[in-house]
Amino acid sequence: MTQGDEQYSDNLDDFLKKITLWYETDHEGFKTMYDAAVANVVPYPEDTPEEVRCDWKGKGIQFLCDFFTEWYHWKTGVNNGLDYIEKFSWINYENDYGMVFVTSGPGFKMTADFTHLQGKQMDDDGPEGQKLIQKWVDELGPKRMADFRPGPWRTFNDFFVRELQDGKRPIDYKDDDSVVVAPADCVINMIVDELTEETPIPVKTVTMNVRQLLGDSDYAEMFIGGTAVSCILMPDSYHWYHSPVKGQVVEAREDIRGVYYGMRDFPELLNKGNVGYGYDYEMFDNFRRGYLIIKTWYPDTQGKNNEVGFVGLVPVGLNSIASVNFREKFQGLGPGLAMPVEVEKGEQIGNFKYGGSLNILLFEKGRFPALQLLQGQRIGVLDQPERTAGLFTGSYHTQSRRRRPLAP
Repeated sequence: MTQGDEQYSDNLDDFLKKITLWYETDHEGFKTMYDAAVANVVPYPEDTPEEVRCDWKGKGIQFLCDFFTEWYHWKTGVNNGLDYIEKFSWINYENDYGMVFVTSGPGFKMTADFTHLQGKQMDDDGPEGQKLIQKWVDELGPKRMADFRPGPWRTFNDFFVRELQDGKRPIDYKDDDSVVVAPADCVINMIVDELTEETPIPVKTVTMNVRQLLGDSDYAEMFIGGTAVSCILMPDSYHWYHSPVKGQVVEAREDIRGVYYGMRDFPELLNKGNVGYGYDYEMFDNFRRGYLIIKTWYPDTQGKNNEVGFVGLVPVGLNSIASVNFREKFQGLGPGLAMPVEVEKGEQIGNFKYGGSLNILLFEKGRFPALQLLQGQRIGVLDQPERTAGLFTGSYHTQSRRRRPLAP
């Protein structure tokens, strides 16, 4: 497989030899950009937990190779994957030079290559994969695993996109087209309303380019003045995403290329359990992603579906594997689609294999004013402190100095 004009490495040794040679020869500026990145590292906050610290300041190529080696050979449980991602993120934390390194040129190719190796690792059907599966099963525990169909699973990625038991996620108000349902097991927060092509997000002076997020789709204009909602998936959650409404898919893409790493402040995304609140979502229109545009009908006060409207679903693959996989039914539905594809509320659209991920829902102006719940519906869970500590970062964040992320 290739990424642009570069051949992916077959194994870790080949990968390490490649980046070492790139450094020694300054291939496409690799040494220049890496040295600039580590020379300008911004110190992490003093009370950063020990397990996610990594001081990249002035580190050479051997340190980078040793870091990738340790990461590749992780004996990870549910939470450890985020630890390595956070350790790596300090190289570009509030650091323009680090952002350039991981999102462009040979640094981007390096992250793509390592991501490919991790993908092969997660698709390995040998005994190591089975050990990793069992570790996750043990940590999740019988109560949470009871939601899912039992194994065996051939690979860790098969386990990661494990299917639910029948009846475990009933769809609320399936026959009421006015009710929007959560597309995934996720943490939900409002990003912004009154979207423009470049909309300031409340509190933070940052923007989100709706047209770029949707890959320059003609449907982007439908959401100008509308609302965006983020739905962030935790690593230990169910990793399929579903349609939030009933309707017809009039356009879909799952192949929008983008970066694999490069959040200017990754720890702030986890934000003391209030995941994603006030975060700089503009950078997500630079990550690997897909989108679906769903034509739906808005009921009037009499319950009659007499107005046509549109809802957008944007699955975004973030750090690590960064996969966005649509079911066959929703593949190949690019611009100019002759025949729309019917979709039911709650129907499976696709999944994310191992790695960070979220869905962004887009609504037209005036159609989704707030998150609204009825009495007795779930708003959250009383969690175990161990899970909270592992998946939701603690209180060590400082106010971020937001700048415009650099495109690849």
